[in-house]
Amino acid sequence: MSLVRDGIPASPGIVIGPAHVLRWEVPQVPHRTVQPEEVEREVERFEEARQWAKSRIREIRDQAASRLGEIEAQIFEPQLLMLDDPELRGGTIAYIRDNRLSAARAFQLCMLEFQADWRRTGNPMIMDRLNDLLDVEVHVIRRLLGLPDPDLAIDGPESAILIARDLTPTLTVQLDRNRIIGIATDAGTQTSHSAILARALNLPAVAGLTDLAEIVETGQRVILDGRTGRVIVDPTDEELEFYREKDIKVREWEQQLLLLAHLDAVTPDGQAVILRGNIDLPSEAENARDHGARGIGLFRTEFLVVGRNAMPQEDEQYRAYRQVAEAFPGEAVIIRTFDLGGDKFPTFLNMPPEENPFLGWRAIRVCLDVPELFRAQLRAILRATAHGDVRILLPFISSVDEVHETRAMLEEEKARLAADGIPFDPDYKLGVMIETPAAALIAAELARHADFLAIGTNDLVQYTLAVDRGNARLAPRYAPFHPAVLELLRGTAAAGHNAGIEVSVCGELAAHPLGVYLFLGLGIHALSVGPASLPEVKKIIRSIPAGDARATVEAALKAGTQADVTRILESGISKWLDLSPFAGSWNLSPQD
Repeated sequence: MSLVRDGIPASPGIVIGPAHVLRWEVPQVPHRTVQPEEVEREVERFEEARQWAKSRIREIRDQAASRLGEIEAQIFEPQLLMLDDPELRGGTIAYIRDNRLSAARAFQLCMLEFQADWRRTGNPMIMDRLNDLLDVEVHVIRRLLGLPDPDLAIDGPESAILIARDLTPTLTVQLDRNRIIGIATDAGTQTSHSAILARALNLPAVAGLTDLAEIVETGQRVILDGRTGRVIVDPTDEELEFYREKDIKVREWEQQLLLLAHLDAVTPDGQAVILRGNIDLPSEAENARDHGARGIGLFRTEFLVVGRNAMPQEDEQYRAYRQVAEAFPGEAVIIRTFDLGGDKFPTFLNMPPEENPFLGWRAIRVCLDVPELFRAQLRAILRATAHGDVRILLPFISSVDEVHETRAMLEEEKARLAADGIPFDPDYKLGVMIETPAAALIAAELARHADFLAIGTNDLVQYTLAVDRGNARLAPRYAPFHPAVLELLRGTAAAGHNAGIEVSVCGELAAHPLGVYLFLGLGIHALSVGPASLPEVKKIIRSIPAGDARATVEAALKAGTQADVTRILESGISKWLDLSPFAGSWNLSPQD
């Protein structure tokens, strides 16, 4: 009988093959003391191992830069900063000198203290960075104990699915892409560095499987579906046949969709829709363009700050923004300012623990309270406007005052740039994200002070229904087609139309077929989704008359329950489109 495990979808794709279980761990370090005359020698050994680890991580970083790009390679910067951390270095040396411990034991104790401190924060983003701390620990201790790196070689004639308790970034980037076809880990999340690297390497991956690595043996047959987050061990013949057929259908569907990449997103009755891409890294811009994006509707900029010990420099930000702008000449590139807080805390801000971080100090609130961080970003974005239609998007707005404060900062930075002779477009556009009921309810007023509105459905659903979208127990209550949500969407769309400004949707609901149908019916004609979803959404748009969507949505707006809304939308869309190739794989409980 097969074993079925559901985890967190980390990188899409279906693969079938033998398991290769990688059972690696931090080496056991004996508790050893040294003679007084050996103490300074142990200090020297620690310093040599620390410098060697820095050199080795730089070497792996350079490999990543060559294979994946400079931005992705920045994932390794936090590790280099950790190795130079004064507390880590000083604490280890103190353990050696004060307690006459061996260098390996002293370093291990110091790392245990760091890990305990980080775990006590309970912050999800800091917990994700424990993986980086582990990477540093393994490199230094293996060097001190004279041990080789873990063996990543795959035996046997077949390529394999790698299964491990966890993977560090340096292990992930060293995987042989020709022998590893997928990754399954017991730990990790969609935002852990190993998951980000798996996506960059185009390796299907599932994380958060709890204890799979303890159960599976190397050689056992495995099915991994990175789109739904499912792993099946020792599948039955029926399961193998189902997933092989599903894989063929998905690949055929994707090939059909790729043919649409450079066709216009226009409904059969002539309604044009601007279809843009959502990206997390500059290197993803090219992928979005290849999938048919007409610009970038959401460029998340947190990669520049999360996991760092220092604020990003203006020039570094400018280069990243310019790279994306130049990938889309003549098209809009919408850059969201730092959406920090909630589950994204850069270490340099020293954010205090909060009882309710998603309702706390986050996004625009952080930026306005830390002007040195915000001003550098605003200047970098303004400079990027010289290279294309670059627009600024403010997250988590709940008051017109926040827009006014940002405008004032922008005017001051414009004056400074002009005085310095630095080129920029003075007619930049400033937009507001509608992510809270407060913003949706004052959308008409916000539309008077903004150049465009962008609806972030992920947070809007969460805050409207008071449902934590990351809580598995509440997943059935995460109801994006709830009548209350529809009413806020309707009001926001009307506010934008009345003000004569663009209203777009950049949340995950824009990649769901019923969501696309809903937005067409509401008269929202700008959508932004992940690059992989662009062809699918274009297929939906080109299959459904906008007039039919309007009539169906009018009926849905009168429905009293989510079930009724869903039934009406499904009945309407089924007249035009067969979605069976992706049945059951549309994710309505997004992580971001």
